[in-house]
Amino acid sequence: MHIEFRHLRTIKAIHDTGGLAKAADQLNITQSALSHQIKGIEDQAGVELFVRRSKPLKLSAAGMKMLAAAEEILPRVAALETEFSGLIAGSAGRLHIAIECHACFEWLFPVLEQFRKAWPEVDVDIRPGLAFDALPALRKEEVDLVVTSDPEPSPDTDYTPLFDYEPVFVASSTHPLAQKDFVEAADFRGETLITYPVEPARLDVFSQLLTPARIEPAAVRQVELTAVILLLVASNRGVAVLPDWVVRQVRYNSDYVTRPLTADGITRRLYAATRSDETSLPFMAHLTRLARQEAVKLQRH
Repeated sequence: MHIEFRHLRTIKAIHDTGGLAKAADQLNITQSALSHQIKGIEDQAGVELFVRRSKPLKLSAAGMKMLAAAEEILPRVAALETEFSGLIAGSAGRLHIAIECHACFEWLFPVLEQFRKAWPEVDVDIRPGLAFDALPALRKEEVDLVVTSDPEPSPDTDYTPLFDYEPVFVASSTHPLAQKDFVEAADFRGETLITYPVEPARLDVFSQLLTPARIEPAAVRQVELTAVILLLVASNRGVAVLPDWVVRQVRYNSDYVTRPLTADGITRRLYAATRSDETSLPFMAHLTRLARQEAVKLQRH
């Protein structure tokens, strides 16, 4: 038995209009073609779908079962067609985001709130990119956008710059290193370094400063929240290295100070990584614009 969508539409049209002539008009086919179609369906099913010689034309018990299937399936097909039309037009889709920057959650949430209002048909989700390899996941289509400061060049991946930031040393205003104009790798010897709960290779202080110098702090203490890191630093429980915009955003008092890393400072760039064939999707491009606009606000804070 081979039932097509057109057969379901035929059954529903005849039931709704009560006759072959009106159903044929609704379906934009001839009455003769409609009659042949009905005969073909009945031959396949092995049962009559209509009560013959009834006016208006009525469905048999078997026909009512097919009508029930039509009323269940056709709206779902119509919804799918609408969804596909949205995908083609770029107004709908999936946007699953992985974030390799732990501090970026607070920055990204206002961006996503604006995005949600502009693109209600886009399915948005966030996955902490720190818990898995985000860029390989992007290439495997497990996620759709990765916020990263460590681009891995690939012919099928685009990296759209979001903003530059400076990792800065943060210490209590009474800490001995607070008296220096800048700090170097050697200054971390003997210090407790307070970090986000991230493996060292993904932290700027290690990848850009300590690891190349082959220097380890005396201890590493991992803390989830930026505000708690700053409270511990202000209490002289350790030192930290945070993005400059993070410190500006949550600064409460003058109990701690910031200093550049090295005499020249260290500058890093945050990117939105996307698959090359999706970078120009309207909602994807809009998200990166919103992200850059929010970044400007943070840098002016």
